[in-house]
This record gives sequence, structure tokens and C-alpha cells, in this order.
Amino acid sequence: MKNTRSSGRKSSPKWIIIFSIFSFAFGIFFTNRIWPPVDLDGTIMRRREQEIKIVSDDCLTNKDNDLLGAIHRSDEAIRSLGDSISRLRMELPGVRSLPEKVNKGNRQANKTVSKDTRRKKAFVVIGINTAFSSRRRRDSVRETWMPRGEKLIQLEKEKGIVVRFIIGHSVTSKSILDRAIDSEESQHRDFLRLKHVEGYHELTAKTRTFFATAYANWDAKFYVKVDDDVHVNLGMLASTLDRHLSKPRVYIGCMKSGPVLSQKNVKYHEPEYWKFGEEGNKYFWHATGQIYAISNDLAAYISTNQFILHKYANEDVSLGAWFIGLDVEHIDDRNMCCGTPPECEWKAETGNVCIASFDWSCSGICKSVERIREVHKQCGENRSALWNRPTMKF
Repeated sequence: MKNTRSSGRKSSPKWIIIFSIFSFAFGIFFTNRIWPPVDLDGTIMRRREQEIKIVSDDCLTNKDNDLLGAIHRSDEAIRSLGDSISRLRMELPGVRSLPEKVNKGNRQANKTVSKDTRRKKAFVVIGINTAFSSRRRRDSVRETWMPRGEKLIQLEKEKGIVVRFIIGHSVTSKSILDRAIDSEESQHRDFLRLKHVEGYHELTAKTRTFFATAYANWDAKFYVKVDDDVHVNLGMLASTLDRHLSKPRVYIGCMKSGPVLSQKNVKYHEPEYWKFGEEGNKYFWHATGQIYAISNDLAAYISTNQFILHKYANEDVSLGAWFIGLDVEHIDDRNMCCGTPPECEWKAETGNVCIASFDWSCSGICKSVERIREVHKQCGENRSALWNRPTMKF
């Protein structure tokens, strides 16, 4: 009995050791099967990711593939739209800095001109604003300060001074009004027809279209707009513009700052008076509408941005508004708004010949058809002031 118990006690540790070894081996085997070890370069992990991806791809149905394709196409469309918006932003005046590179605006504006059309060089393009009913006014201008026929052509070729009556079209295509202008044009060859529908309340749009059209056809140093009931001394106008040739962006005229009229049923009523602050405020500095001049860079700006320039009720206010946020030099020249005789006559006698003369009370020469000849006789410049100018070299 003693030997038997002693033999049992000696065999117990032996089985424990065997069981421990077996357990350790089984544990190693189990662990390697379930969690493969990660080597130093991460090969196993990458293999597991590939396996997961394969399983995922196998699980995708055709409907899932269509959904992913639609998402991909939507993403491409959004990127394309973003690129288009970026290009449009670059074309807006607020993004492109005009003072930094106005020539860029010139090149952009030139895109509106056909590649087959070459812009003519000129010193100044003068647009005389007129209406269908103003035939007698136009004839009175032709008989006084505006050259006619061969002289008009000579003035353009030798001196670079282009003078045209500017007018659009009637509401009805090829109406009797349009045919009358066509007939007058065939006789005098002194019109610039605009893509514009004539109307009293459309003067701002007409002015904008004139500058854009003139810029598209002539590469001029200056562009001038004048009314057909104003007397102009072309030689004096050209000499005045000469003094500002070296300036990049100039806006020349008789500057003023009149009251903003909020009352309805009054002349020059401003429907958007609230934009100018409290009642009784004045407009910003701008040239009076009878005559004004702008330099090439500003005409390019109007041409490039013509479809987004805001139109106020009054044409002269609108032009001033277009330039208010730009680096523009406003030149107040009182010789561009002389009164009719005796004022312009006194100035002429002292050698200070006026550029333009009209009556403030009529916003032009009162009864201009009857009186413009008198104004021309007493306030007109010597013929040599215009024709003795140096021939322009192109």
C-alpha cells in the first residue's frame, strides 16, 4: 500500500508537464490560424486589405455599380460647373483690376469685333446724339460746325477726327422712320447706326451702346458724345484733348453735383433716389449730359462690361456711376459749357474760345434750328484752328 501511493505521487507532475506542453503547442497553432502575424513591411496587412476589397467588390450588384457611376458623373459635372464659375468671375470688373492692366480690358473688348474687321485708327470719335424727328437740327449742324461731304472724309483721314450722327432703329423694323434715315444717310454719309431701339427713356442705353459700337469700329484716343442742339468748335475740342493724351483714364466735361429728385412727376425724377441716401442728398460728381469726353481705356471698360452696367433714369448720372469706383481722373472744363451770346462772344474776343455753347435753361441752344447760325457766327472759331492741326500719322 505504501509503495502504491508513493508511485501515484511521483507520476502526477509528469502528466502536468505533458499537459502544459500540449496546451502551449495547441495555443500557438490556434493563434497562427486566426491572427496571422504582421511582418515589418506590412505585407500581411496589405494582403488582408486586398482580400476585403475583393470580397466587397464581389458583393456589389449591378444596381450598386450604376449608382457609383451616377455619383462619379455628378462629381465631374460639379467640377465642370465650378470651373465655369471661376472663368465668369475672372470676366467681372470686380475681379479683374482695371487700373492694374487696362489693356487686358481692351483685348477682351476686341473679342466683340469680328476677326475680319480691322478697327480704324482715329484721334477722336464724336457721336452727335439725334432723333428721328430732328432732321432740321441735323441740317443746321451740317450748315455750321460739322463739315460735310468730302470735307468730312478729309477731316477723318488727315486729322483723325470722326464725326457721326448716332441713331438706332424704330420699334417696327424697316418702318417709315428707318427708311427716312436710310435715305438721309445715302445723301450725307454721316450716320452711325446703333443696335438700339430709340426712345426718350432709353438715352442711357443708347449712350452705352454708342461707346461700345464706336470702340468696336475705331481705335481712338478719345470718344465724345454731344447733343444735336449744342454748338461745338472742333478745333478747340481737339486742342483741349491734346493736353490730356498722356493720361490713362480721363473723364472730361462740365462737372456738377445736382440734387437727387425723389418727387414724382418732375423733370429728371430719380426712381432709385433711395440709393443715394437721405432725402435731399446730391448726386456724385459727374459731367453734364450736353457734351463730355472719355479716354480709350474708359470706352474699353464700357464695351467690355456693357451688359452689366446699371442704368439710372438720367444718362449723365449713369455715366458718372459707371466710373465712380474706378481710378479715373475727373476733369472739370468750363469751356465745355459756355452760354450762348453774349457769354461765348466775350470769351472769343479775349482769345478764350469756347469748346461748346448752349443755354442751361433749355439744356441746349433754345430754338437751336433758328439760333445756331447766330451762335456759330459770333462764337465760332477761325477755320485754321481745325485745318492747321498736324496731319495724324497712323
